[in-house]
Amino acid sequence: MTSHMKETFGEYIKLLRTKNKFTLTQLAAQLELDSANLSKIENGKRNFDEKKLSKLAAIFDLDTKELRNEYISDKMAKHIYQMDCSTELLKVAEEKAEYRKTLKK
Repeated sequence: MTSHMKETFGEYIKLLRTKNKFTLTQLAAQLELDSANLSKIENGKRNFDEKKLSKLAAIFDLDTKELRNEYISDKMAKHIYQMDCSTELLKVAEEKAEYRKTLKK
């Protein structure tokens, strides 16, 4: 998973599931979810539980850190979309994030 996905995290899970020939029910059982909830996650109607990322990574033999990056970047993208942020506003936010890193030192 070297290139970053463009699809939502739910769509990404669906891609992984179909590529690996899992049914909704099979994957849901491995994630300890019911298939209705997994369907809602895949369709963007419900958020994926971050605590289940390592389990998802293990099922599909993915790097947990990379998967977490995709998960968090999707959450951020959703927030940016909902707030209708401009590119300029995002640059300012990035600068503030960098500044916060200096405060920790």
